[in-house]
Amino acid sequence: MKLNFSIIIPVYNRSQEIDELLESLTKQDFTEGFEVLVIEDGSTEKSDRVVEKYKPKLNLKYFFKENSGAGASRNFGMKKANGNYFIILDSDVIVPSQYVSEVKKALETNYTDAFGGPDAAHKSFTSLQKAINYSMTSVLTTGGIRGKKQAVGKFQPRSFNLGLSHKAFSVTKGFSKMKNGEDIDLTFRLWENGFETQLIEKAFVYHKRRSTIQQFFKQTFGFGTARPILNKKYPKTAKPTYWFPSLFIIGLDLSIILAIFSFNHFLCFYGLYFLLIFFDSLLQNKNFYVAFLSIITSLTQFLGYGLGFLESRFFIRK
Repeated sequence: MKLNFSIIIPVYNRSQEIDELLESLTKQDFTEGFEVLVIEDGSTEKSDRVVEKYKPKLNLKYFFKENSGAGASRNFGMKKANGNYFIILDSDVIVPSQYVSEVKKALETNYTDAFGGPDAAHKSFTSLQKAINYSMTSVLTTGGIRGKKQAVGKFQPRSFNLGLSHKAFSVTKGFSKMKNGEDIDLTFRLWENGFETQLIEKAFVYHKRRSTIQQFFKQTFGFGTARPILNKKYPKTAKPTYWFPSLFIIGLDLSIILAIFSFNHFLCFYGLYFLLIFFDSLLQNKNFYVAFLSIITSLTQFLGYGLGFLESRFFIRK
């Protein structure tokens, strides 16, 4: 089957980011062509002028619609696309020049109706963005489930860097109305319908993620609230490890209380863990400040996800 790619990009009030992403798409070494669809999801800061700038360089279409969320915007784009294989990117990513070529090469070698790719920190990112990237991808914090092949079994693609065939979209109807965890929900429905997924390790993107600790906390809190809902919807996918961030935070609180009464052993364990994070991040990023921030972002990640998980599990009616 000849692969015809359509790249779908939902955007909401991020004209500067979409500018950088479109610029990176003009530099692809892929020679067979692809179309790009930008779906403006009811933004008050529209990206139409930015998109217009790239129309001479890309096969580019722009759509403005009422705000309905990223999942619905991705579905809208796939319905409007002409390709037989959709590549879905978040507006806050930058793609390296070989990205589309690597996707094509991998699918021709081992075709699957869906794929996901990892993310990395670009050298131009802020120190905080690099630290957030570390926290979200490190084996010490997430087990490497977001893009290291040796750390994953059956891979669950994430919506910031995801591929889906036209056939799989037609069967599953794409993303659900879930605000968080909609990409995991799609993966489970793909598997239920007999479609295979894979990690294309070389199809990575540079992912900016959030630019403040507050934004990162809010994002991870949302991830945490989604998991109990997914566990209830797909009981066979529930794992005890999903409780780990919540137990980590509860354990840290108890350790601090015990330390007040001179029982320091448990708090020393946490100190050792954060020290490991510091040196591992230092090894990867070659920057002391990023390594220090990685401790803060890792704690923020556990706190956000753990509290979101507990709130959703015990207080939100699903």
